[in-house]
Amino acid sequence: MAVVITSRESFPEDYPTHTKSLSECSELQKIYLFNNKLSGIIPDGLGTLSNLSVLFLANNNLTGGVPLSLGSNSFIRTVILINNTLTGGIPPLLANSSSLQLLDLTNNHLSGEIPSALFNSSSIVILALGVNNFVGSIPPLVHTSSPLEILILSENNLSGSIPTSLGNFSSLTWLLLSQNSIKGAIPSSLSIIPTIEQLDLSFNNLSGDCNKLLCASIPLLQLPQCNTEASKKWQASVILKIVGFTALCLVLLSWFAVVLLKKRKKVTQSSHPSSKELMQCSYPDLVKATNDFSLANLVGSGKSGSVYKGRFEFEEHTVAIKVFKLDQLGIPKSFIAECKTLRNTRHRNLLRVITACSTFDTIGNEFKALILEYMPNGSLEGWLYPNLDKYGLKRPLSLGSRITIVTDIASALDYLHNHCVPPVVHCDLKPSNILLDDVMGARLADFGLAKFILSFSHSCHHSSTSLLGPRGSIGYIAPEYGFGSKLSTEGNVYSYGIIILEILTGKHPTDGMFTNGLNLHKYVEKAFPQKIAEVLDPCIVPSSEDDGVDSCILHLVKLGLLCSMETPNDRPTMQDVYAEAITIKEAFAVLHG
Repeated sequence: MAVVITSRESFPEDYPTHTKSLSECSELQKIYLFNNKLSGIIPDGLGTLSNLSVLFLANNNLTGGVPLSLGSNSFIRTVILINNTLTGGIPPLLANSSSLQLLDLTNNHLSGEIPSALFNSSSIVILALGVNNFVGSIPPLVHTSSPLEILILSENNLSGSIPTSLGNFSSLTWLLLSQNSIKGAIPSSLSIIPTIEQLDLSFNNLSGDCNKLLCASIPLLQLPQCNTEASKKWQASVILKIVGFTALCLVLLSWFAVVLLKKRKKVTQSSHPSSKELMQCSYPDLVKATNDFSLANLVGSGKSGSVYKGRFEFEEHTVAIKVFKLDQLGIPKSFIAECKTLRNTRHRNLLRVITACSTFDTIGNEFKALILEYMPNGSLEGWLYPNLDKYGLKRPLSLGSRITIVTDIASALDYLHNHCVPPVVHCDLKPSNILLDDVMGARLADFGLAKFILSFSHSCHHSSTSLLGPRGSIGYIAPEYGFGSKLSTEGNVYSYGIIILEILTGKHPTDGMFTNGLNLHKYVEKAFPQKIAEVLDPCIVPSSEDDGVDSCILHLVKLGLLCSMETPNDRPTMQDVYAEAITIKEAFAVLHG
């Protein structure tokens, strides 16, 4: 197996000569040349390599078109050419490839119509063509056996309507069609896709009653119950039929049938509680759910409050209940501020708030709590520094899990900074506030000693004044906060960078070794890049032969160092950070695909 992996900031000026020689390596199977400054066209000869399965040339300055010869390669499985300046269309032969599983051409200057063969492929799982200049309409799906899971066509010039046949993609989890010129009604067939998680149709010219499509139709989106006039009439008709049938049963089966019907009704209501029932959470409900707030159910405790796990009679899943310590200065107002912020935010990597409870306890004291989704795998801190007495021996986090966590948190912060109006700053980023779900996906939260999420003022788009001084935890607070600087997104980026370095080294930023001006950033910076293996967590140090993994680690270390630069203006934006994190994650996935 021959693999070429090169990933650096610069490349020799005779790049075309080098790549031409690569075209002569008939046994070459995988090419990784991402995150360089490569320019010129992609040699057509690369597509003639009969054993080539992976072509990864993301984040360069490549021009020209997608090599026509790629489609003639019967082994090509992954083509990732994102963030270049490629032009032209998608070669028909590539679109018809029976081996292609991942095609990512995001953020280029590609144009023309999207070949219909891509939508009827029997092999493509990920198709990402966003941020280009594609025109025409979305091709209809002819075959219903497509394995497609992710379809991204955002930010193009697509027109026409959304084909109803898209509902036949039974494995589709992401459907992103935003910022096009698509018109017409949203097809109801989208509501029957059983696996859909992300649906973005924004900034188009769509029409119709969206409520009929989405409300309660896609469980994973957790939208409210439908309440249209048509549904009311249908419900009334059903109720009349049920009443008539029940009356007949009463006549035929006497009181015994009544008992059975009541039991069945009670079970049904318990199994499918309405949104109103979930919103009416009382103090006695919380006492019962947590076994009177017993220590056995205590998850964590800090200055702002304590978190318990519990289970309501009307909810089958375990929940987390955060009880606020209202005797602490500023906590009552913070509870209100947090509720307002969380009410206006929803993202797959933010901890979901189920409801809130503001009432009085049994002796008349004010009581406030948030009911949140429960994360069974605890916090990132618990995995980096396991407490054996409390949790038992945990398997060390794999490099793949660490990369996923880094990407998930970048996704959450990118959403808070760039997709919330007004933007939101999380004021206490640290591993204990990063929770892990049942599949080790990361959610940004505020457990333990966490401070509250603060929104920016409308008059200041990049910073917000804090009356309480710097917020956060020692080791993660941005240096400028110590000099009276306002809260900012740049401060979040700094905290995120420290978390990356901590995840990779297993060193806490307040470790006793950091004295006399030495900190985690400088500790890693001194070892980068030649001696980086000496400071990495031993659990993730790659073997000497695993150059691809080593490249992923170096890029992740570099990202952590850039984010944790001392001067705010030297740090990248969260949008750029998230894009880089995705690239690293994709590169690692290809290596282990």
